[in-house]
Amino acid sequence: MKALALVLLLAGVAWGCAQSRGPAPVEDRRQTRVATPAVKPPTAKAPTTGGAPVATADAFYTVKRGDTLYSIALEHGADYREVAQWNSLEDPSKLSVGQVLRVTAPAAQPQTGVQVGSAQPGAGKIESRPLGSGPQQQQPQQQQKPAAVAREEPRLLDAQPLQFVWPAKGKVLAGFAEPRRKGIDIDGKPGDPVTAAASGRVTYVGNGIPGLGKLVVIKHDQGYITVYAHNKDILVKEQQAVTRGQKIAELGEKLHFQIRKGAAAVDPMRYLPKS
Repeated sequence: MKALALVLLLAGVAWGCAQSRGPAPVEDRRQTRVATPAVKPPTAKAPTTGGAPVATADAFYTVKRGDTLYSIALEHGADYREVAQWNSLEDPSKLSVGQVLRVTAPAAQPQTGVQVGSAQPGAGKIESRPLGSGPQQQQPQQQQKPAAVAREEPRLLDAQPLQFVWPAKGKVLAGFAEPRRKGIDIDGKPGDPVTAAASGRVTYVGNGIPGLGKLVVIKHDQGYITVYAHNKDILVKEQQAVTRGQKIAELGEKLHFQIRKGAAAVDPMRYLPKS
């Protein structure tokens, strides 16, 4: 009887506990998605080109009636070969009225691109040590010797003005009168020597410029050009180097002589010796 009563008592306790317990709570672990506004990708900007050279009006010339490549080159202080090259002229004698020619050297194109630096040696190097070893003692650094200071070279004096000599012996028949007369006329006897007024290089020999007859053009340092016109005979060739006072031609009836600083004609009397 005691055993039966104990069984009934335990059954009653178990039934009561089952009635007091509710269903196990269910936790919703699903994350609520929050709508985010769509982000528009940044608009790609067109790459800008750095400092491209811009040609000026003085860099070009429009061919007029009576012009030749040689006269155009002389008026702009250039070598006719360079003008032909700048304009890809296969035949320098064939020019058209209204044709536009480049008369100055094209500007160099700027180099564009990104320079990628190389990694420095030793960067990111991992030091390996045996296990269980203590910190290594830092070796005392050797005292570095001061870098040798480059000796400053003495500054060169400014270039002296180019010295000219008279290209012919004779009196001046006509003086400089820009723009009507871009040089001086020197008297003389036919066959008298015509000499280079300064050292330089012969850039033109011929009669390709109307009104100047047989002509010699010499290019000098510091942007100077000398012109010797109305010669009887020419004794030098193009691209030939000449020295000051060297005979380059023989005089005709008179010598027309010009000095140019680049494209500008200047008064030769300001550069020639007084005596």
